[in-house]
Amino acid sequence: MMQFKLPKLNIKFLAIAVILGIIAAALLYQISLRGLINPPVPTLETRTIISEENAVISVVEKNSPSVVAIGITRNVVNPFDPFSAPTKTNSTIGTGFVVAEGYIVTNKHVVSDPGTYTVVTRDGQKYEVRKIYRDPNFDLAIVQINGNNLKALEFGDSSKLKVGQTVIAIGNALGKFTNTVTTGVVSGLGRRVVAGDIFEGGAESLDDLIQTDAAINPGNSGGPLLSSAGQVIGVNVAETQGAQNIGFAIPSNTIKKIVSDFSQKGFVSRPYLGIQYRFLSKEVASFNQVPEGAYVQNVLDGGSAQKAGIRSGDIITQISAQAIDSENVISDAVSKSSIGQELDLIIWRNGKELAVKVILAESPNQ
Repeated sequence: MMQFKLPKLNIKFLAIAVILGIIAAALLYQISLRGLINPPVPTLETRTIISEENAVISVVEKNSPSVVAIGITRNVVNPFDPFSAPTKTNSTIGTGFVVAEGYIVTNKHVVSDPGTYTVVTRDGQKYEVRKIYRDPNFDLAIVQINGNNLKALEFGDSSKLKVGQTVIAIGNALGKFTNTVTTGVVSGLGRRVVAGDIFEGGAESLDDLIQTDAAINPGNSGGPLLSSAGQVIGVNVAETQGAQNIGFAIPSNTIKKIVSDFSQKGFVSRPYLGIQYRFLSKEVASFNQVPEGAYVQNVLDGGSAQKAGIRSGDIITQISAQAIDSENVISDAVSKSSIGQELDLIIWRNGKELAVKVILAESPNQ
């Protein structure tokens, strides 16, 4: 039987190898301490994530001090004891943001109830609201305060928005979580929604809105929707009940002139038609055997439309020789006109077409 002899362990060689390994490890450690060896380079994905996070953090840190909470003090009567003395209640009902010295933008529905309104900054400063302008055409309001140490936010150009770009919303979620930050993207442009409760008669049609998947919760109303560059590109106005990740904002370009007029003159001057209407698409009109156009639901007292003889139930089919074939035609035509300008309308009433001339009056200040 063959026998194999195992080689003897060379102790001297092993000792030398161990010593050399220790020396090499020490040298590598010293080199790394002196920065002579570069650390692993982050992957492209890691660098992108870090860059996006830093952009959001920078926008929030820069703009949050200009976002305020809007509260109201009401006199409330106990419904179970109508003869008791009313008690005062205080609550935070919405959000606003500084747009000029002493002027804050919010939603009209935030400041629509009777009561005493206050503005509270992130650092706890409280200001009583002196004056409120409520826009009759948009869910917008401007409140005036005696505060001259608040920094105004910068407006961006909402006409340059692209679907898919990053947006950041700041607001007082549920009226108690102050300066809540949510992020998302522009999900759609030119949207039309009905805000409010149609069963209680408080519904309002809002056109040309920005749709976003950034969470817009009750209490966020009136807060800014910001671009990744930190500019205001919208005013958060509504969330969709029964759906997730669908919120809306009024574009910044709609707000700029209103803010400029009010801060310079104390009121807003612009043309006003004075109707509430619902757009009838070609399909709906055909089904009801009426022409496509704007179905007049209500004519406001003292407005230009009433003075021109327009009635509820009329269908406006043309304005300034332009067919009413989309939801925004009338609002665009009026906004591009001036006070005192005459517009030619074609209306459909009781199966007949009528030509009507309307002279645009100045919008009422509320």
